[in-house]
Amino acid sequence: MRLYHRHYGEGQPLIILHGLFGLSDNWVTFAKKIAHKGFEVSVPDQRNHGRSPHSDTFNYLAMTDDLMEFIEEHNIEYPVIMGHSMGGKVAMRFALENPGITKKLIVVDIAMRQYGNRHFHKKIIQSMRAVDFEKASKISDVDDQLKPNIPQKRIRQFIMKNLHYRDNRGMMDWRINFEGICDNMDELFDKVEVNNTYEKPALIIRGGDSDYVTDEDIDQIKEHFTRAEIHTIGGASHWVHAEKPEAFNSLVLDFLKS
Repeated sequence: MRLYHRHYGEGQPLIILHGLFGLSDNWVTFAKKIAHKGFEVSVPDQRNHGRSPHSDTFNYLAMTDDLMEFIEEHNIEYPVIMGHSMGGKVAMRFALENPGITKKLIVVDIAMRQYGNRHFHKKIIQSMRAVDFEKASKISDVDDQLKPNIPQKRIRQFIMKNLHYRDNRGMMDWRINFEGICDNMDELFDKVEVNNTYEKPALIIRGGDSDYVTDEDIDQIKEHFTRAEIHTIGGASHWVHAEKPEAFNSLVLDFLKS
């Protein structure tokens, strides 16, 4: 599958994989800052997200294959792979299956285990689907409709990156493929089940207020990623990069340059 992507800078390649409900636009500010430090940053929209194609097939095997096709299509050599949440699981699986292709790995607030259904994800989908675009002439109108069920402003801003104008009348809509995601939601909570080990540098960043990477997860991560460094950013939830950008940027840049 040919993925839409954004590209910045020159130097050591870095590929950033967004999470569920995300898209490349969420990472533009971060990507530009890293690009100015001597890195060539590529940020694709994963399938069923952003401007990339929609598909009824939506699982980690397919997304891992998409990443390989993306690397081959753009002749990217020896990249650092970074992924958040869903993107982090794609990154982990890719690194374990293709250790010779990558230089380093960065995983943001996700573990290898299987997750139970997350009520908050379903609430996000329900809230997005409930938006009445006939009553939304501007983005602030969408924000007002989302606010009762999603009180966190940063998360609403993150979600509203998915908005676009679908016709000449200025009618807004979501880019995301709700049907493809909803029909495969159980697949997205599946575990990374690859028995290989990754012996190159790996950075695992977790939010101090998040339960996605618990202390119990660390042994399994270090068993498969033998050089993994675990860092916790206090006061941050699952969207650690959006809530604590300075601490997050500093951690990532130090790791990239080490």
